[in-house]
Amino acid sequence: MASIPFTFQIPFTSKPTNSFPSLPKLGSKFLGSQNSLSWSTPSKIGPSNGSRTRCWFKFGKNGVNAEGAGIYGSQIRDDFDRDDVEQYFNYMGMLAVEGTYDKMEALLNQNIHPVDILLMLAASEGDKPKIEELLRAGAKYDVKDADGRTALDRAVDEEIKQLILNFSVQKA
Repeated sequence: MASIPFTFQIPFTSKPTNSFPSLPKLGSKFLGSQNSLSWSTPSKIGPSNGSRTRCWFKFGKNGVNAEGAGIYGSQIRDDFDRDDVEQYFNYMGMLAVEGTYDKMEALLNQNIHPVDILLMLAASEGDKPKIEELLRAGAKYDVKDADGRTALDRAVDEEIKQLILNFSVQKA
C-alpha cells in the first residue's frame, strides 16, 4: 500500500476562565483551534525521489480475480467450520430475528457438515452469491436437518430452487 506524505497543523489557543481558573478556555468548538485550519499541500503525489513506477498488478477480467487469488470462492468443503456458520448467522441478521443462537446450535449439533448448514441458511435467505460459492465448494443440497428439510425445502422461492438444481446438474 502506498502512502502519501502530508502535513496537518492545528494551532491551539487557550485563555483562563473565571469559573475554572485551572482549565484553559478553548478558542472554538473544535479542540481549541482558531477559526481556520492550516493545511500544507504536497508538491506532487507519487514517489518523491523523481523515479517512475509501473503497476505490476492487473484488475478485471484480464487480471487476477478474487476466486483465482484464493480469496473468495476457491474454498473446498473442509475449509468451512463452525465459526463460518456463526459469522454468517450474525452477518445475515439471523440472530437479530431469532433472538438466540438456538436455531444455529440445533443445526450444528446434528452432525451436519458446516458447509451444508451454510447452504441451508443461504437458501432460506435467498443469498444467490453465497449459494453458488457453497455449491462450488462441495456443499450437498440434499442433506436433511432434524425436521427432514433440505436446502431445497428451505429455499425462499422457485428461483433459488432452480439455481441450486441447475448448479448441481452442471457439476455432475
